[in-house]
Parts: sequence; structure tokens; C-alpha cells
Amino acid sequence: MPPSFDLSELFGSRGGAVGGGGGTPVVVKMEDPNNWSMVEIEGPNAALHGDKDRGKNAKQLTWVLLLKAHRAVGCVAWMAQGIWALLAAIKTRLVLSSRSGDSDSSSSSGKPQHKGKLHQFIRGFLAFAVVMLVVEVCAHILGWHLRFNRPHFHLPSPKDLSLHSLLQTIYLGWVYVRATFIAPPLQALADGCIVLFLIQSADRVLLCLGCIWIKYKRIRPEASVELLDSGDPELPYNGYPMVLCQIPMCNEREVYEQSISAVSQLDWPRDRILVQVLDDSSDEEIQMLIKAEVLKWHQKGIRIVYRHRPIRTGYKAGNLKSAMTCDYVNDYEFVAIFDADFQPRPDFLKRTIPHLKQDPKLALVQARWAFVNKDDNLLTRLQNVNLSFHFEVEQQVNGVFLNFFGFNGTAGVWRKTALEDSGGWLERTTVEDMDIAVRAHLRGWKFIFLNDVNVLCELPESYEAYRKQQHRWHSGPMQLFRLCLPDVVTAKIPLWRKANLVFLFFLLRKLILPFYSFTLFCIILPMTMFVPESHLPVWVICYVPALMSFLNVLPSPRSFPFIVPYLLFENTMSVTKFNAMISGLFQLSSAYEWVVTKKKGRASEADLSLVTPKEELAEAQQLLRGSSDSQVETLAKLQEQEQVARSKAPAPSPQKKPKARFYRKELSLAFLLLTAAARSLLSAQGVHFYFLLFQGISFLVIGLDLIGEQKD
Repeated sequence: MPPSFDLSELFGSRGGAVGGGGGTPVVVKMEDPNNWSMVEIEGPNAALHGDKDRGKNAKQLTWVLLLKAHRAVGCVAWMAQGIWALLAAIKTRLVLSSRSGDSDSSSSSGKPQHKGKLHQFIRGFLAFAVVMLVVEVCAHILGWHLRFNRPHFHLPSPKDLSLHSLLQTIYLGWVYVRATFIAPPLQALADGCIVLFLIQSADRVLLCLGCIWIKYKRIRPEASVELLDSGDPELPYNGYPMVLCQIPMCNEREVYEQSISAVSQLDWPRDRILVQVLDDSSDEEIQMLIKAEVLKWHQKGIRIVYRHRPIRTGYKAGNLKSAMTCDYVNDYEFVAIFDADFQPRPDFLKRTIPHLKQDPKLALVQARWAFVNKDDNLLTRLQNVNLSFHFEVEQQVNGVFLNFFGFNGTAGVWRKTALEDSGGWLERTTVEDMDIAVRAHLRGWKFIFLNDVNVLCELPESYEAYRKQQHRWHSGPMQLFRLCLPDVVTAKIPLWRKANLVFLFFLLRKLILPFYSFTLFCIILPMTMFVPESHLPVWVICYVPALMSFLNVLPSPRSFPFIVPYLLFENTMSVTKFNAMISGLFQLSSAYEWVVTKKKGRASEADLSLVTPKEELAEAQQLLRGSSDSQVETLAKLQEQEQVARSKAPAPSPQKKPKARFYRKELSLAFLLLTAAARSLLSAQGVHFYFLLFQGISFLVIGLDLIGEQKD
């Protein structure tokens, strides 16, 4: 039963000659602390008392206030617990840092990275924000902000000159300067970024509508395996074309075995397939292990060769280019490419090659990636959201409606004549896959994407590996854009294809996206907290990003609980992508860095059973047990050579514990956004405060390397 309060006895008579009545009795009805009402009970002589005799007693709301206070205390306790956990994590990282020496993020060579101009700009902005926060807090305490709605700068007279009046005049001058000279260009920049944001959002909505249309109409590329039938019962496999499978790798000890094993078990006539293991490893021990694996499958009757380049020029592009110069390559019609951690299903070629046989104008068949470790930690879950949208929406829609998309560098089959017609592999950028795809498109070749053909692979589990991968993926396209723009202009293709290539493929999705993400949410938004004369609407901060995140998560429904972390993480990654985009656009030295993405080799035997049928897996295990004597002797010699090499090598130094990494740009942005969040409290901007607070915490978590694989 809802409580009722009769407070007339507590507060006594209001005096006067009118009957000695006290305060007005009320009944408070409450369903929860946010839904309550108060009804006054009027007595028979209420008309005599009038409104002036109604009691306005604060104690009527005692219960309501107590419940709200209890709720507020609970909220504060929850926030305190979260802050305490974050401080404990920071303490752990500092302890690891003190034990391992220098904690700054460093390159693979061990040399500390140069502090770039972007980091210096962020640090300067942070210093400005801290100073202005102190100034604004003092101004609010002294009440100066209430006196200058329309400031007019003037100097105090000598007789009125004092420290207080001088500081007041300086603050007035700052308010005048920011309102007159800083706010207009800042608002213009904000409006420009909002326009770019809306254009990119519209592009994403159109892609999603295209994907829905494909699903609704059940559009999918189809080709029958019967195209491989020769029609001759005596030579049934003559209809199968010659296929060259290439596996480029470099110092990938953890994954070389599973990729060679999966490619060697492809269901294709053995005399019509050749596996090239293209090893660029600099570690002699890894070279020996890969040679032994190649020899093992060769002894089983697989046509497989090992190729090693002593001089690693051009990275992956140079490796593939060198492999294509072999004389025996001329005998093959199609080239399938798999990176070292990719494991195709046995029927991969039978589901891709028929499309190439069916359409002679088709240059590339691209398969979708599937991930064995997508649920391992928060970082892999967020990567899965991004890549699921990329394949399900971007690649599929562009493949169906445009017959063009960027080659993903692996899990694809190329027509060899298309590779040769497009100029072959070039070493001019770090995105050789996108380079060959653009040149093939300019030559009039078509691509298709098969969303229902999956190839298992592995996601990077540490933020350091993911960060280096993203830097390469976002600097390379800008390098390529500078190099291929003249070719695009002079290409003999329809004008609308040129426009799609320049404005959508390169500018909108590779340049504008990282530019406005970083500028709008990491620079302009905190700046508007200190220049309140300019502002960003709430729908730019909250509603549109939430809608875009919802669309991104649609292809992976199981990731809906992570939609808020995904939104924050994407904004956090904008600093890495923006930095990479600038380095590629202006040909900075960091744009040419190529670091092999570290993998853990997570495709265990249980994982491979998902790819290979149980019967084939059992047969493969039986083949391993029943190896020939010559194979055993050869493997024994390789192992003996390895032991001799180890014995001659100097004694290894004690292994150091992994260093705790700090990322300075992310940490600087974390403190900048948290400072801006504190400033927003002075202006009572609720949504802006929460966005800046949680985005600042997100940057802090990333800067302390608390996401992804954790060091012991």
C-alpha cells in the first residue's frame, strides 16, 4: 500500500485566528523512485485558509529523497569500484614497466620510436586544456562567467588597478578572443567534418541496403562443378585446369605447418596441382623446419616445392614476383594464394575454379575469411565485427553490383593471364594486393566474391600486432592513390567507374573516414568544451554513431552485447589510422614499414577437424604414422644438422620477461578527453560529458595495453 504522510501534527499551527490549522496534509504515491506523485488533501475549511495557508514543508519528501540518495550512493559506489579496478590495472602496468626497463612502445629492432609531430600536437593541446580547465574553474568560483555574456574588452583605469581586476580583465580578454577569432573557424571546421561524416554514413547505409537486397533476392554467383568434367571416361581429369598454389611466409614458426598441411590436402588431381612454399624466413632454424614439412608431404606424393630467397626485397610482393619467374609456372592457368595462417577446406578449388572456367573475363575469385579465435578476448571480438561487415557487406555488394573490390591478399584465385596483363606483382607499396586489383580493374577485368566459401585463419590477439597491421592497411592505400591516380585518369573505362574508384574506393573509404573520425571526435569535440561559443549537436555525438555501430554489428549478431565497446574502440583506433593515412599520403618513412603480423597458431587438431572431414583427418594421421624409411632418414639428417647448428651457436642469454608497453599518443588523448569531460561539467552538457568520459577511459585502457592478449 503506498505510504501516506499526515504532517499537520508535526508542524503545528500556522497561527492566526483561523481555526488553528497547521500545514496541508498530503498523500505521496510511489511506484519507484523515478515515478511518484503527491496529492494534497483539502479539509472542509480549505476555502477559508486560501493558498497562503498551505504548508510548504520539505519533510513531506523525506522518503523520496532517501530513496534517491540511496540510488545515488549505489551509483557512486559502482563508479568508485570501476575506478579502483582501473587504478589497480595501472599499478600493475607500472610495476611491470619498472621491472623491464623502458616501457615505451618500440619497434621490432628495439629502438624507441621517434616522437612524431602528431604526438607533439596532442601534448600541446593537452597542456592548453589543463591550463584552461584551471582558468575556467577559477572563473566559475569567482562568478566571472556570469558577468560577461557579451564581453567588450577594455583596460581598467589606474586607480582601479588591482590583482583581482587585472585577472578579471585578462579573463575577459580571453573570452572576447575565443568568441571573435577562435569559435568561427572552429565551428566551420566542425561543420565540414559533420558533412563528411554524413556522406560517409550515407555510403554505409547504401551498402547495407545493397546487402539486404542481395539477401532478399538471393543473389549469389553460381557455377557448376560439371564444368570441370572432360567428357572422356578414360581421362576424367583432363577437364581440371592446372593450378598453382602459393604459400608466402616469413619467420612464421607457429603457423607454417597447418597451412602447408591444409593446402596439401586440397581435393584436386595430384598431377594438375603444384604447391609452392615461398619462404622468406631469416631464421635458419625455421627454414629447416619448413623444409622438413615440405619433404614430408613430398614423400606422400604431393607435388610441392620449397623456394627460399636469401635477399628479402619487396617483402610479400617481391616474394610472389620472384616465384612467378620460374619456368614451370608457364604450365599453369590459375594461381591460388594463401597466407601462412590460412587453412582452406578440401573443396576450395572445386568451389572457386568453375567460376573462372565459366567466364573468361573473370580475373579473381575471392573467398571469405573465417576466424578460429574470434571469441578469445575482447580485441578479437571487435576485430570480428569489423571484418564481418567488410566481407558480408562491402565485398559482397561491390562484387555483385560493380564486379570490383580490393583483393584481400589471400584466400583468392587469380587467372594467370590477368596477372600478367595487369603488369604482375609490383613492390612499390605495402598493399600489393590492392595494387594488382586496381590495375586489373583498369584493364577491364572482373572480380567476384563468394560469401559462402570460408577459409579459416587467425586474428592477431595482441594490440601491438593489430596496431602494426592497421598501420600498414591504412598507409598503403594512400601510397597507391598517389601512384595510380594518373593511370585512373587515362584509363579506358567508363567515367562512372573512374568516379567510383577515386571518390568512393580511395577518398571516402580510405582518406575521409580516418580523417573525420580523428578530427571530429578527438580534436574538435574536446576543443568545443573550452570554446563553448562553438558546439557539436547531440545527434552527431550520440545518435548517428550509434546507428552506424548498429549497422556494423548486423553481420555478426552474436556481437550485439559489444556494440558500445565497439563504438569506443573504433574511435580509439582513429588515431592510429589517421597517423597511417598521413604517413602514406605524404610518403613518410613509416609508410614503408612492413612487420609480419604475429600469430599464435591456434588451429589445433580440433580446429582442423572443422575444416577436414573426419575420414580425411584420420587418413592424414595414418599417413604420418606410416612414413617411408627414406623419409625417416632424411628427417633424421635434418634434425642432426639442426642439433649441430645449435651446439655451435653461442649460449643464449637469459630470456627477459616481456615488456609492459605504453602507447603515448593514446595516453595523451586519454588525459585530454578526461580533462575536456571535467570542463563539460561546468556547462552542464550531459551527453557530451558521458561520451568524453567513456572515450577517455577507452583511450586509457588502450594506452596501457590492457586489451587483447595480456603479458604475464
